[in-house]
Amino acid sequence: MYNNYRTTTIESTCLIMRDLDEEYIKAGGILVVDDEPANLKLMDRMLRAQGYLNLQLIADPREVVARYQEEGAALILLDINMPYLDGFAVLEQLQALDDPLLPPVIMLTAQSDREFLLRALSLGARDYITKPFDRAELMMRVRNQLEAHLGKRLLHEQNAVLEEMVRLRTEEVSHTRLQVVRRLGLAAEYRDEETGEHILRMSQCCALIARELGWTDAECELILLASPMHDIGKIGIPDRILLKPGKFEPDEWEIMKTHVTIGARMLEGDDSDLLRLARDIALTHHEKWDGSGYPHGTAGEAIPLSGRIAAISDVFDALTSPRPYKRAWSVDEALTLIEENRGKHFDPAVVDAFFKVLPEVLKVREHYRDHHEPTPS
Repeated sequence: MYNNYRTTTIESTCLIMRDLDEEYIKAGGILVVDDEPANLKLMDRMLRAQGYLNLQLIADPREVVARYQEEGAALILLDINMPYLDGFAVLEQLQALDDPLLPPVIMLTAQSDREFLLRALSLGARDYITKPFDRAELMMRVRNQLEAHLGKRLLHEQNAVLEEMVRLRTEEVSHTRLQVVRRLGLAAEYRDEETGEHILRMSQCCALIARELGWTDAECELILLASPMHDIGKIGIPDRILLKPGKFEPDEWEIMKTHVTIGARMLEGDDSDLLRLARDIALTHHEKWDGSGYPHGTAGEAIPLSGRIAAISDVFDALTSPRPYKRAWSVDEALTLIEENRGKHFDPAVVDAFFKVLPEVLKVREHYRDHHEPTPS
């Protein structure tokens, strides 16, 4: 997709950057503002004689902004002394539009005083010509301003194209990284005879709890994408221990617990928000609120909130899922255990958030049911 877009945008850019020939320059609209009909007629005749046919003639300065917004323009020729609004007021209205492609303004006036010139330039006018003017000089200045504005517009459009190309490339890289993250998470689960549905349910539960706790949409998206990596360290646990159907011996349990530090080491060294969060979750999702967890016996709010969220999400899904070595607990049984471990295993605030989003968690659980799990009657 990116390569196709890149080819298209390069071709478009080449078209945009074509030579600034006479016809292309003169296609730009010119807006002429003067309260004297005779002056408008003169300017119309002069400009048309030079091939400028896209003209808007305005006698009432109150119409300038609306006409510009409706029709657009590549250049504005503006008088100063006019009824209702003088040229300075029109300049101020145009500047207030905050338009990055606002056309240049040439003041065309009988006022020759220096203070008028300085005020006009300070309000954004690009040129200042006093009447009576030399026609040839005026036409050269009109052309120069049209060329300058066209170059500015082309540069703006080229920058927009380049920004879009960068955005698409960044999006592609991000998508690729997320796919790698998800597949690594799946690899860890399959080694443990668990299922891909487990990490989908667990990660969705994490995002729901995080949202209830006030996390932003971007933060909820991060934990949704990072939490599937919580057990990545199981890749480093020997099969004789990881796949053992019965209870672990004490030495085997100590080895099994190292999966959290193995996972953290696998995920460290990257400065992206995603992998930093994934590392925190991998390292701390087996810590407990009362300090009796592992690997460091961290307690309370010293445990990253992401780890506390992942802990309850992982336990609930593990309890309610069938495995070759255990039956699935009922939802009520699992909820009873979670409530009994409020303030012990689990952060009380996270428990409260979990119960508030429980209906949504159960919908996720039903949607991502294990393939071998029977549908409840």
